[in-house]
Order: sequence, then structure tokens, then C-alpha cells
Amino acid sequence: MKKVIVVGGGILGAATAFELAKRKASVTIIDSEHSGRATTAAAGIICPWISQRRNKRWYLLARNGAKYYPALIDELASYQELATGYAKVGAISLHSDLAKLEAMCERTLKRKVEAPEIGDVSILSPEQAKALFPLLADGYGGVHVSGAARVDGQALRNSLISASKKLGAHYLKATCTLLTDKHKIIGVQTKNGNILADEVIVAGGAWANHILQPLNISFQITEQKGQIVHLELPNIDCHKWPVIMPPHDQYILTLEDNRIVIGATHENNTNFDYRITVGGIKEIIDKALLFAPGLIDSTFLETKVGFRPFTPDFLPVFGRIKGKDGLLVANGLGASGLTMGPFIGQQLAKYLLDTPDINFSDYNVDDCIIENNESAK
Repeated sequence: MKKVIVVGGGILGAATAFELAKRKASVTIIDSEHSGRATTAAAGIICPWISQRRNKRWYLLARNGAKYYPALIDELASYQELATGYAKVGAISLHSDLAKLEAMCERTLKRKVEAPEIGDVSILSPEQAKALFPLLADGYGGVHVSGAARVDGQALRNSLISASKKLGAHYLKATCTLLTDKHKIIGVQTKNGNILADEVIVAGGAWANHILQPLNISFQITEQKGQIVHLELPNIDCHKWPVIMPPHDQYILTLEDNRIVIGATHENNTNFDYRITVGGIKEIIDKALLFAPGLIDSTFLETKVGFRPFTPDFLPVFGRIKGKDGLLVANGLGASGLTMGPFIGQQLAKYLLDTPDINFSDYNVDDCIIENNESAK
């Protein structure tokens, strides 16, 4: 039985641990449970097909991530893990320009050829869009995608960890350092002692560089701060309303407890500033009210902060680091973490124990590595 340590218990680490445990590996999950972990704050939109991003490698992960969700949710249900926060509620991508809606619809329909899980795709009039999401402003039609879903990042992560434990995985809240024997990573060291393993997978999100620095390498991951606001409208059952994707970088979605989530900010170079700021909240609320003025009477519940990890070219990386046997790294999922994370976790498990479905060389970790020769002397 292969012994594997997964460092990092966000959506990627939790999914990887679950997939490994399913395949009979001996798994230990170690997570320091940082405040500001992206998964804890995130409410995800599973609707990559509308995106205009032209990077084929990114889209391959996003498309496969969305496709994998229904099977994963069914599998978690078989372990009595039902509170995942996932629901296929559909999505409406808004715009006031009919020509742009038609172009969006055409692009999405073309992608349906290889992704039938997209479901029905149609253009909604402003009246039809408002019938599905009554808080919307007048004058905005939309492209409706029936196969889109939303997911609660923290709920899904907790379900994955719980299912992993039921399969025999161990979970440890701790910080750790990598144990090395020459060029091989053989486990980790914690304050309670050493844990040895055949393989160590570092899925530490925005904090991964802190784990990898003792190996005399610099991992080129930067953090992007996201603030996200939770609201409530009393006496309104909205948990099945579709996700709203306005023509800017924010979104509106509802969760099972009738919370309405709006956000999020995209703040760079904050140096892990955990503060909830007036400017951040104002930006989120101003943009939300522009497209959903019905939110004006909602109750403010809370604001969450998370740090998304990005690579220099905004493409996830995963696999082995050259010259570091026994070590795998997965990172850089950015704002698409909830869409891609479970699928990438599955592929990492297949890489170690089976055969992956994608080419890992397209997401080469070494592209984000700078060796610190001065420290190595």
C-alpha cells in the first residue's frame, strides 16, 4: 500500500486525498488551517463554457472539472456526505446588448458538441431573466445555461475530508516541514514527530512557497485577495435561483440556506492583508446593485476573505519537480479552484496509482520554479 501525505486541506488537497483513499492508498492530510484559505471563503460557479478565455489548456481543465462534478457528488452521497452545497441551478450571463448575447450563445452552443453536460442554451429576454431571478434590474437579457451549477467551497471541502476519513485517511491540523534524504523527500516533520511516506503532495495554495523554500527553490505563486459578501432576504425562498453572471468580474448566487452571495474583489499585491475593507465592500455592493437593485432591502450577514493562488501565466501547474524525488506539487488554480480542484485531485491520484487522463507536461511545475543557487551553496 502506497503511503501518501497531502499537505494542504483546501479543495484541491481534500479532493486529492479522497481520490487516493478511494484507490486504497494510505493517506495523511496535514493542514495548518490558515485564515484566508481560498476554499473557506469561496462560493463557486460551475459554468466554464461561457468564458472567452482562449487558453486551451485552461479550458480543458475547466471543462473536465465541470463534467466530473455530478459523478463526484453522487459518489460522496454513497458515503452519506450530502451537505456539499452543490446544486445544478443553471446560470444566466447578463448583457443589455442583444448582439453580444447572440455571440455568447453561439460560442456556448459550439462548445456543447464536446460538452453535452452544458444542457440547454437559450437567450432570455429581460422579462424572462427577471422571472427566474426577481431581483434583477430592467433591461438586461441573458444567455441561460441549464447545466451550470453552484457549490459552497467549505461545505464541499468538509464532505471530501469526511469521506476520506471514512476510507481510512488521517487528518492532522498542524504545520510541517519537508523531510529529505539527499534528493528525495521522504515525509514531513511536525511538532509531534516525523511522518514518513512514499510520496508527498504539496497543495498549499497561496502558502505553498513557505513549504518549498527550505528546498532552496522559489515557487512563483502569488496571492490575490478576494472579499465576498453574504446577504439574506427574509421570507424569500431563493436557494434554487440561477447563478447570475453580470458583464464584469463579479457574480451573484444563492446557497441552500437562502443566503445570497455577491462578490468577489480581485485585489493584487496585498501581502496577505486579511482585513475586510470599506472599499472592498463598497465595490462589491455597488456592482451588485447595478444589476440586482432588489438587493437593496437585504440584510448584511458577513464578509469573508480568501487568497487565490496564481502562477505567472494564470495556468494551474501540477506534477513533479525535477530532481526532487517523492514530491508532487499542485497549485495555481486561481479563481477557478472550485471548478477544477476535484478533477485535478482525481488526476493526481491517477498519476500516482493508475493512469491520468491528461498530459501532465502541459501543466509543468518546473515552469514556476526558480532554483535559489545562493541558498544551496
